Amino acid sequence: MPVLARTDDTRGLWERYKKRGDESARRELIERYAYLAKAGAERLHLPPHAAFTRDDLYGYAVLGLIDAIEKFDPDRGRPFEAYAPVRIRGAISDALRGLDWLPRSVRQNEMRLREAMARIEMREGRSATDEELCAELGISEAELGELLQAANASAQQSLEEMISEMGDLNFAGTLADNSGADPERAAENSQVRRLLVEAIEELPDNEKTVISLYYFEDLTLKEIGRVLGVTESRACQLHTRAVLKLQTRLACWLDVMFMAA
Repeated sequence: MPVLARTDDTRGLWERYKKRGDESARRELIERYAYLAKAGAERLHLPPHAAFTRDDLYGYAVLGLIDAIEKFDPDRGRPFEAYAPVRIRGAISDALRGLDWLPRSVRQNEMRLREAMARIEMREGRSATDEELCAELGISEAELGELLQAANASAQQSLEEMISEMGDLNFAGTLADNSGADPERAAENSQVRRLLVEAIEELPDNEKTVISLYYFEDLTLKEIGRVLGVTESRACQLHTRAVLKLQTRLACWLDVMFMAA
């Protein structure tokens, strides 16, 4: 019964804000769903950096939460808990993109990994194995693991930037339901969605699982590690590999789109 009462109470808050413009209801919704902003900031697995603090990340996440509350339509039947994380991630990504906070060395290592993967894939006609990547880069398996972990945040941001280039979208937002969007944006969303779905389907099962759990179930890398029965660092490596492969696929499509323009 308490859960029902809370659900009824929340429904009443949405009605007061959306239908009557009640600002006190809006404030209460922000407070009630603040935990989503906190979770969104914490799950990004970003290393400490002089350009931003943990409080900054939380602030960006709260802005995303407020944007989600403004744009959410409770009458469409989709739970706010499923809708808000997309807006929260998008707000954080947009803020970080503006800061250009990643060191050049990290970007360079990400590029090295992506180019090595692309060379092997072109040569072998399939995804690169860890052993092949080590041989291609002239490093040990332990060094490859460190490189993948270090490139995680950079690879994730690069993928978001690439998807944004393709249609002013963010990763999970592109694959979310886009009904209600304006026709031009919906068309862009539909095209990028199709390309992303194709690219994700080509990933190995474990990497596909990581992408699904991270972007659509909102699990942290630590939680994903528990699901897969691996360490958090291994889950991070799998995530980086998957994201780099998606980047490679989208880069090919961007080249095609540029040539056709």
